[in-house]
Amino acid sequence: MDMATQTVIIKQHLIDPEICIRCNTCEATCPVGAITHDDRNYVVRADVCNACMACVPPCPTGAIDNWRTMPRALAYPIEAQLTWDELPPELSEDQLTAAGVVLPEAARAGIAPAPLAPAVDPAGELPLDAATYGAVVPPWSAAHPYTNLYGPKNPTTATVVGNVKVNEAGTENETHHIVLDFGSMPFPVLEGQSIAIVPPGADAHGRPHHARQYSIASPRNGERPGYNNVSITVKRVTSDHQGRPVRGVASNYLCDLKVGDTVQVIGPFGTSFLMPNHPRSNIVMICTGTGSAPMRAMTEWRRRLRASGKFEGGKLMLFFGARTKEELPYFGPLMKLPKDFIDVNLAFSRTPGAPKRYVQDLMRERAVDLAELLRSPDTCIYVCGLKSMEEGVLLALRDVAQQAGLSWEILGQTLKREGRLHLETY
Repeated sequence: MDMATQTVIIKQHLIDPEICIRCNTCEATCPVGAITHDDRNYVVRADVCNACMACVPPCPTGAIDNWRTMPRALAYPIEAQLTWDELPPELSEDQLTAAGVVLPEAARAGIAPAPLAPAVDPAGELPLDAATYGAVVPPWSAAHPYTNLYGPKNPTTATVVGNVKVNEAGTENETHHIVLDFGSMPFPVLEGQSIAIVPPGADAHGRPHHARQYSIASPRNGERPGYNNVSITVKRVTSDHQGRPVRGVASNYLCDLKVGDTVQVIGPFGTSFLMPNHPRSNIVMICTGTGSAPMRAMTEWRRRLRASGKFEGGKLMLFFGARTKEELPYFGPLMKLPKDFIDVNLAFSRTPGAPKRYVQDLMRERAVDLAELLRSPDTCIYVCGLKSMEEGVLLALRDVAQQAGLSWEILGQTLKREGRLHLETY
């Protein structure tokens, strides 16, 4: 047999660095651990990726949906991908032939490999992670979102009209509520969507900084009702996850902005992490830190509807975690919301003299009330915060369901299929 006919070719999965906003959605949803990143690029390991496509629908920009026909032996290693500023072009048939490849008809037609089954744990159960249970479709009654109106090559400009600190002075973690006005430029957003900010300047290699993604913290009719503005929640980053001192490029830039400054914005992004709109809908919100931004947006939209007399029914239940009460964003305004409007449960993990408590602990304590909501087909669940909270929250949901006599295997897949369990962790 001719050696060329034995050459193995693949459709290599690649991420476009020009339009990727480094939101971590792809890495968080990949069930086989094929995606990784450094401080520059997100990349895909060709020897691990099984083309299951789990990461493609959640990607807010479409950067993830790129493929290159390659001889397996010449697949781009992640070391090369981490240096890219743009995708390499598709190899021509002449280049492939020169590399010893004889293209089958499927490859000529641009057909990707067939998806493989998701990974399972040794017990044969689906893993408790976003790839298994996180919905990639919105609830049936969600409003239609607009996305990608402004891209990395054509950002729009917004003016800072507010920048206030929203946790108590003297706390280690400093969080800001920043309001951006778009003037006459169209920028429609919904609760649960996000935008990306392009920091000015260049990195240590002289390349422009990449955009950073932030969830919208305001409702659809603006931080100030009737105005073309949005708000975001930004934590000033001064250390990495290992506690080593760093200075977050975008977070420090944003926290230091003054009223009247302008910023470059791309987006909006997001087509699935959207709130339901039908009157019977219940919303369970589970978050930590700045993961409270989309929850604030949903809560404020419901509050405004309630104040106008246009919304009746539907429960709101919030599980909100922070290290201390002083570090919890929006603590003061949250405490002023009527008890018959929202059921607030706060968990603090670093209160002096008190045991550590996390959101999953509160969920188990409120199992009876939470189970009642889980039984309802009108309940949607939203989780937002650090990746480390994801498994604990899913385990708590499973335990609550099972204690109530519900099958988590059936309920979890139903919630995903119907767009009623959304996980946005980073």
